[in-house]
Amino acid sequence: MKPLSILHLAANRWWTGSADPVIHLVASLRKRGHRVLLGIIPGDRFEAKAKEAGIDVVNGLRLDARPGPRALARDALRLRAVIRDEGVEVVHTHHSHDHWLAVLARPKRAEGGRLPVVRTFHNLRSVKRDRLAASLYRRTAAAFAVSRQIEARCIEAGIPSEGVFWIPGAVDLTRFTANADPSPIREEFKLGDAPVVVSVARLATNRGHELLLSGFRLLVRRLPRARLLLVGKGEMRLRLEQLVADLELERHVIFTGYRDHDLPSVLAAADCFALMAAGSDDSCRAALEAMAAARPVIARKVGALPETIVHGETGLLIDDDHPETVAQALGEILADPACGRAMGVAARARAESHFGSDRSVETVERVYRELW
Repeated sequence: MKPLSILHLAANRWWTGSADPVIHLVASLRKRGHRVLLGIIPGDRFEAKAKEAGIDVVNGLRLDARPGPRALARDALRLRAVIRDEGVEVVHTHHSHDHWLAVLARPKRAEGGRLPVVRTFHNLRSVKRDRLAASLYRRTAAAFAVSRQIEARCIEAGIPSEGVFWIPGAVDLTRFTANADPSPIREEFKLGDAPVVVSVARLATNRGHELLLSGFRLLVRRLPRARLLLVGKGEMRLRLEQLVADLELERHVIFTGYRDHDLPSVLAAADCFALMAAGSDDSCRAALEAMAAARPVIARKVGALPETIVHGETGLLIDDDHPETVAQALGEILADPACGRAMGVAARARAESHFGSDRSVETVERVYRELW
């Protein structure tokens, strides 16, 4: 069948949440021969990353709801012109603002009916269950859910089950590998041969850092040489640094700041990876990257993690928010390096078999074609 002309819209300026999954999906569709355009909020890292990946970013779209109705009207006119001039056949949205904009601005097709609009729901809270959302979902041709929990919520919200499709998260298996060199990170932070836990998450509220630190404090009593690398930046850093001081963990916890280009080496320096919250993308990309790097993952049962991690095989899942449970899980892996390595090997194998780019993009492409 002929390649399609597809427009993705993501009302996001930050390199977080939907950003990386959107880049992966757009790049994968392009590799399969489709023409794919991307509309985003300009002027930040998301735009820079898209251009770095060679993706065509639509000029003239602001996708920002804050300026008010005039800006919305301008975006609607610009969007309709892009759809017409570029011969767009499917509009794929990723946030509520761009979803509404696409539905309101889409033109009628020559053969009748409206241009199909689809939506990916990247987190559970984005699926609304009110009358306004129901009106939006009735005009939506298909919905993609990055977790089974989101899939169920979409159906509860009134989207017909035959129009809801599960697409698991995807990870770059060529960038994150089992043989990355840990020595630069071990040397930079003077880790030596200490057992190391790595957590990658924005330093923001509700990201589970307090639980992880409380559990790690209990672990240190058992393994005093253990170290924890907190990777990321955010508004909570000063507060978390104070918590580390209050818990007397200054010698054990290292704030690495934001790491991008050397993230594979950071993961390679880990003996295990820990994630206590899903953040703004329920597919939990950070955990997938750790699995691709052959690291066992310790995580709470949030977002897509219950269907991502095989408990006892590729890592350990935590049912509660008790520090003692976190400490026990960390200690179980760090105290038995051979077990941790075996889990890491299994995690890499699962990443290869379940979370490569092809699996999700094949589902998305099939739905596009069915709509046409």
